[in-house]
Amino acid sequence: MIIKNYDELNALEIDTLREIGSIGTGNAATALSSMLNREVHITYPEVRIMGYNEAIEWIGGPEAITAGVLVGISGQMNGIMLSVQPLEFVNLVLGAMLNRELVDYSELGELENSALIEIGNIMISTFINALSGLADISVELTVPSFTVDMQGAILAVPMAEFGGHTDYLMTIGANFMVDGDQVPCRLLLSPDIRSLNYLLGKLGVADG
Repeated sequence: MIIKNYDELNALEIDTLREIGSIGTGNAATALSSMLNREVHITYPEVRIMGYNEAIEWIGGPEAITAGVLVGISGQMNGIMLSVQPLEFVNLVLGAMLNRELVDYSELGELENSALIEIGNIMISTFINALSGLADISVELTVPSFTVDMQGAILAVPMAEFGGHTDYLMTIGANFMVDGDQVPCRLLLSPDIRSLNYLLGKLGVADG
């Protein structure tokens, strides 16, 4: 059955997306480990289908300041993917790559921004490459964009992009384990409904 909204996904379809999320985030952790030259593990990711307001609360609340790297997806699957970078993650990256840490985001300069864009883009690209390989689909990614803003404002981008099609968003969350410490990571993947049906069909769990 072709779904018309995210909340119509059945248990098998959600389990399939959860497995995709597990493989994708695992590959992203491997890429991060290589970039930082440190051993990085990842906890089993949560995959949730949430309303936008619920998703904002899940990643820390609408007024929390965070950094975000956004990439557009096109080809056989259309949508966007967002890497939300809380300050703990930012300091993990900058500490390893530039040997510095920040007290808050106002200290970000051009060099720091470039490092965070590079990391976010590589994590997203690695995730999407794993997904496209598993589903045997062809996708293209846009040049990443970077912003620092309240999380509610950052999440307004997928809301504006797909709010007319669905009130729900697929969120993937996990913690990286680096030197025994947990570092939160949030990846928000939002394919449009046509693409979601096509993806599930290619994975053999829906008529897409």
